[in-house]
Amino acid sequence: MSDVVAYELKGRIAVITINNPPVNALSHGVRKGMQDAFARLNSDAGADAAVLVGGGRTFIAGADIREFGKPMQPPGLHEVLDAMEASKKPIVAAIHGTALGGGLEVALTCHWRVAVASAQVGLPEVKLGLLPGAGGTQRLPRLVGPKMAADLITTGNFAGAKQALAAGVVDEIVGDLVGGAVAFAEKVVKEKRPLRKVSELTDKVSNIDPKFFPEYRATLSKKVRGFLAPMHCLAAVEAACTLPFAEGMKRERALFQELHDHPQRMAQIHIFFAEREAGKIPDVGSDVKPKEIKSAAVIGAGTMGGGIAMNFANVGIPVKILELEQAPLDKGLGVVRKNYETSVARGSTTQATIDKALSLISGTTSYDEIGQADIVVEAVFENMDIKKQVFAKLDQVMKPGAILASNTSTLDIDAIASATKRPEAVIGTHFFSPANVMKLLENVRGKDSSKETIATVMELGKKIRKVPVLAGNCFGFIGNRMLHGYTREAAELLLEGAMPWDVDRVIYNFGLPMGPFAMGDLAGIDVGWRVRQGRGGPPEKHYRIADRLYELGRYGQKTGAGYYKYEGRNATPDPVVQKLVEDTSAEFGITRRKIDDEEILYRCMLPLVNVGAQILDEGIAIRSSDIDVTYVYGYGFPSYRGGPMFWAEQMGLDKVLAMIRKYEQEHGSRWKPAPLLQRLVDQKKGWAAASKAA
Repeated sequence: MSDVVAYELKGRIAVITINNPPVNALSHGVRKGMQDAFARLNSDAGADAAVLVGGGRTFIAGADIREFGKPMQPPGLHEVLDAMEASKKPIVAAIHGTALGGGLEVALTCHWRVAVASAQVGLPEVKLGLLPGAGGTQRLPRLVGPKMAADLITTGNFAGAKQALAAGVVDEIVGDLVGGAVAFAEKVVKEKRPLRKVSELTDKVSNIDPKFFPEYRATLSKKVRGFLAPMHCLAAVEAACTLPFAEGMKRERALFQELHDHPQRMAQIHIFFAEREAGKIPDVGSDVKPKEIKSAAVIGAGTMGGGIAMNFANVGIPVKILELEQAPLDKGLGVVRKNYETSVARGSTTQATIDKALSLISGTTSYDEIGQADIVVEAVFENMDIKKQVFAKLDQVMKPGAILASNTSTLDIDAIASATKRPEAVIGTHFFSPANVMKLLENVRGKDSSKETIATVMELGKKIRKVPVLAGNCFGFIGNRMLHGYTREAAELLLEGAMPWDVDRVIYNFGLPMGPFAMGDLAGIDVGWRVRQGRGGPPEKHYRIADRLYELGRYGQKTGAGYYKYEGRNATPDPVVQKLVEDTSAEFGITRRKIDDEEILYRCMLPLVNVGAQILDEGIAIRSSDIDVTYVYGYGFPSYRGGPMFWAEQMGLDKVLAMIRKYEQEHGSRWKPAPLLQRLVDQKKGWAAASKAA
């Protein structure tokens, strides 16, 4: 017996307990221990049946991801599951916490399943660029039918115990986990029930409507554009409905192997680990305890302020929104209510849930009413003078120990903190629009931000269901500093010969949700113009087209015209813009040329990498993977490409450097390679060598 799998008798029921904290992952020791335990069960004259249970806080939360990409030490999971299903004695899975991935596949191989009411089940492998590879795609449809199986497997979503019971994934909900499971097993033995092998069930996978899979595939392909794994998942579920079990298992294995060997799997696993790594701050150890945030305030009831307030209310934190005038306050609160009502109409939440959230959001026109909040997030217009005025007032009214946070996307946190007498309590919390939807929270430390303040906002980010990343203080921080090079080069391409729709098509096909010009129309061309005016200095040549659109009152979607013409949200190329672009090229004496898709892609993407290298070298980002997380969760960079830094490293940093040098020769000093990139290529090393967390 393995030391991570225990075997004991309770009466005539063997209780087999997996003890592999923290999540009982199916590592080699667990697999070997289970194999030995089930062999012992079938030779134990004192045991009539078995209960399989996870020790600690959960059942089995999946495979050991550390083993991915490495040779499998026998026994493999398939071998263990075959032995379980072949058992002559019934096996009951007792589920608490989560049964995920390989954990649910183990449970599905048991003859029966019971769960406590708080348990959750799921097959989330698709989020790692994989599919369930140990029979999950073949057994789950036999229990719940192809629709629910496809929904769960292609999204990686979880089902709660009640939903699992109604669908037939579990057979009973119990109060006491082990006691209830043992009683269930005793009942199975007493009633002499025949062994129920899921692999032999056919009712739910026979006589499927021939239109089901083609229609599901057409809908799915639009939702998961560019991702390989969801489509392979659906193909595996279809195999469960069209092939005998043994043949379906072969098909599942072949599809799994295709995904395992594909670059998308490596990219998605990179992001999986990068997201978790981003929460580790080298100089903020576990001894630094975050403050407990029990109440919050938000300054500004605009789109960002309302969305930020929703994040607090959604997790049960009371929040006050401050506006100095009643009319904009009422308007902002109305928008918040409408956002919640839209969620109910879409079926993504319940009326009871939004009623609870709305009860936690209140408005005020007086600074005096927010002074006792544990954190205040300023979300006013992106103007340094205005923000300093707000922080000077907050310094006067907020209680000692409160965190003063600014939702700034570009401005100097230290300059903002200088308006207070407590710079240690000041920090940037850059939410992304719409703030109640976007997952990234780019926290920005100032030179005086205390470790406690940093720890608190990082922990708070997780609590409000964001992915927090810590950035250093510079113009634009990580994300928007990099974005400048991307949008600059896109604008230069217009002057040289491309049209907005050419650039946007290439970027969309690469995997981003929209190209830079569609993004500009969505954000508002007037917004970009105001930011440029605030920075001062002579107008840059590449912004001339955007400035002319502003002068024409073409602000984007909200005015029905920007780089595109709009009917609602439907964008179409506009001959007016084509002439404007061509005239602007002529104004600067530029002879236009045909620009191919490859040049468009690299001209837009390589500035992200080059500026990312500068940011990493300067310590603005702790590690390159933090940059990847920022771009995946904040800017829509496709996770199946792993983020810009991972994408570049997979391409080869030497190749990246050579291309940047070529563009430097053609386009000048704006393409000067980052010194770090040159050093790493010379040393034949990757980004990890430059990590400030190393």
